[in-house]
Amino acid sequence: MAIDPYRLPTTVTPVHYELSIAPDLGSCRFEGTTTITVTVNEPVSEIVLNAAEIDVHTAAATDASGRRQEASVSLDEDLERATLVFASPLAPGEGNLTLTYTGYINDRLRGFYRSTYTDAEGNERVIATTQFESADARRAFPCWDEPSLKATFRVSLFVPEGLTGLSNTAVAQERPADGGRWVDFETTMKMSTYLVAFIVGPLVTTDPVDVDGVPLRVACVPGREDLTSFALEIGAHALRFLADYFAIPYPAGKLDLVALPDFAFGAMENLGCVTFRETALLLDPASASRLEFERVADVVSHEIAHMWFGDLVTMKWWNGIWLNEAFATFMEVATVDSFRPEWERWVSFSTERGAAMLTDGLGSTRPIEYEVVSPDDAEGMFDVLTYQKGGAVLRMLETYLGAERFREGIRLYLDRHRYGNTETTDLWDALEEATGEPVRAIMDSWIFQGGYPVVSVAASGALSQARFRYLPAASEQLWQVPVLARRLSGEGARLLLTDGAATLPLAASADDPVVVNAGGWGFFRTRYETPLFNALIGRLGSLDALERFNLVGDTWASVLAGVEGVGEFLDLVGKLGDERDPNVWEAAIDGLGTCYRSVAATAPFAGWVRGLLGGVFGPLGWEPAPGESEGLARLRGVLIQALGTTGEDPSVWSTARRMHADGTASPDLLSPIVTVIAWTGSPDEYEMFWDRIRNAPTPQDEVRYLYRLPMFPSEELLLRTLDATLDEIRAQNGAFTIAAALANRVGGKAAWAWLTEHWEDVLKRLPENSRGRMLDGMVRLTDPDMLEATAAFLADHPLPNARLQVAQLLERQRVNASFVQAAGPVLRARFP
Repeated sequence: MAIDPYRLPTTVTPVHYELSIAPDLGSCRFEGTTTITVTVNEPVSEIVLNAAEIDVHTAAATDASGRRQEASVSLDEDLERATLVFASPLAPGEGNLTLTYTGYINDRLRGFYRSTYTDAEGNERVIATTQFESADARRAFPCWDEPSLKATFRVSLFVPEGLTGLSNTAVAQERPADGGRWVDFETTMKMSTYLVAFIVGPLVTTDPVDVDGVPLRVACVPGREDLTSFALEIGAHALRFLADYFAIPYPAGKLDLVALPDFAFGAMENLGCVTFRETALLLDPASASRLEFERVADVVSHEIAHMWFGDLVTMKWWNGIWLNEAFATFMEVATVDSFRPEWERWVSFSTERGAAMLTDGLGSTRPIEYEVVSPDDAEGMFDVLTYQKGGAVLRMLETYLGAERFREGIRLYLDRHRYGNTETTDLWDALEEATGEPVRAIMDSWIFQGGYPVVSVAASGALSQARFRYLPAASEQLWQVPVLARRLSGEGARLLLTDGAATLPLAASADDPVVVNAGGWGFFRTRYETPLFNALIGRLGSLDALERFNLVGDTWASVLAGVEGVGEFLDLVGKLGDERDPNVWEAAIDGLGTCYRSVAATAPFAGWVRGLLGGVFGPLGWEPAPGESEGLARLRGVLIQALGTTGEDPSVWSTARRMHADGTASPDLLSPIVTVIAWTGSPDEYEMFWDRIRNAPTPQDEVRYLYRLPMFPSEELLLRTLDATLDEIRAQNGAFTIAAALANRVGGKAAWAWLTEHWEDVLKRLPENSRGRMLDGMVRLTDPDMLEATAAFLADHPLPNARLQVAQLLERQRVNASFVQAAGPVLRARFP
């Protein structure tokens, strides 16, 4: 039999799994028995299924004729397969396969793993939990571990006395047993193996909230029950909003949202039993900032959206993972926007879209959908292009088609394919049927090729498109670009730019300029001829917030690409004195931060920044005003952080320290204040940060101080922080800490030297899916010797599941180095 290294034969396929799992939390071992109802599609004398890091002790099958046979078992750890060989062929039809096995509850945050915490008495407690996406269910039970091989599941867990057991469905019955009890759960709907979940440990659950017949609970470690109320509130809203949007009832019987102390991702959409990092689910409503509320609302909404888009309807293979994640990203923003309209969540999504455009402007970008062969390839799909670019192009499509017609197509797609598996083209077919628009032709150009266009606008109204690139390279790529345009006086136009050039059916003048990408939702950059650009700058107040964001972001991107000079960007930012949208200022401040790191003497540039930002911050002050908007509250924090870092403002330094000591800062200012303190922090303040981390009352407090430890301007303290990633800092947080250390303006080179010295120890410690993320900060290491050193080291020490990410980071590093070389002399002359 020819063996595909990564795909199973389909001679035998699963129908239903009976899983009995007995974990021993003391020894971190588990015993399992799996009985699988299978369909034997043709006479076979061997069955091949997935198994990894488990020892299969016995295997037997009863075929459609009723004959039972024992099988010999061989395991291939490289291919992660178990091959069962029978003495004579199994008869076609429905049969049963039973396997017994044992395994290890690992510490690598994948498969069946352990999460730990210290209880109120100082004892370490263990939770046995699961994380199966993308190909790790095989580490907990033998299975057909491919998304298209759906089945139903019935889980039974041995739960020791005093502990809690959770799974995808409600409890059907409990049976007494020595030392505890067996908990039998109801049968799931038909679904993929990666969505199975089971958890045993010292957890507590809230009383269920009835959401139109669906019981909703939050589970967490004891002592954190008072941090669950907001998750229940947004969870109930999301269930109702999404059921209405999709016009399909929630597809499971109950929903548990489970906060875990150790978790490699942000969250995981296991049907009916969604698992989260604590920071993504639990918060104190009295002390959380608006952004921390938003983070929890986003993640809860994203995962609940997956119950339909991903769980009910699933991609056939991992090349289609973007369908799950991009649409869940789109729906999270739509859900939160309906939950708290005053947050203007669609506007703030622009910063996430900007991060996707930063990566997608590289030559080393990738298509949203590309061929996935191995599990490592699948791991590489979980990035900003899948989530944020995917979500952004869906938003562009929705805006072009119209929200109601777009929703009709989504409803048709989900209803047509419920409980099944799909390809990307199935979604376009449904949208075309619902709208009559050429959706497939439009979207194929965005999904199956990397990059995006820059649309150039001439005073004559002529439009042209070409691929945007930070580093120059020839390209003949074209996109079908949905262009919405408007004159500032109000007249609009809708155009599908299918070729390299077209003419906009709108006349423009200096007094009534045209905005191309009206509303701001096109996933492309716009480059105006100078008279048009100057006319728009002169009328900034007539642009929407997202249009102003794009004007700033597109200008900065042109500077990085060497098309515009840094002076043009600074002139534009200098005209933002009346700007009050925090997203626009974040786009501007991002560019200012890069300029700050590129000047030889920072004081003159910092003085200019103080003058610019101080004029905006002055009327706001440090204290929230009664009845002020959400945007102004957020803007205050954005400005304080920029003034205390890039602006080197001594008055901000002193006020931040005073308010921190007094505990008088509003929740929205806590993170900016902690950032400002770390920026110029002393050894004593470093110790204070560690004390706050170790005694944090909430998950947000812990990471607020932890993620700013690498900002202290001391190599000695930086190395202490890095050493802590190997033991005290949780593995789930290690990558973010190392990335921030590499970006340290004083000790980035020392951090790189530490990383190369401790490379093998770091790889053993960090979850595999975060290893590429730890390198994010190296894009700031722009000296010529560092460009050479990083490229050489990573060539000799490849990360198989982050190959694309590493290539993108190396290219971003070169982009930043090119900017420093080109802009440095200009900045030094302008700010001597």
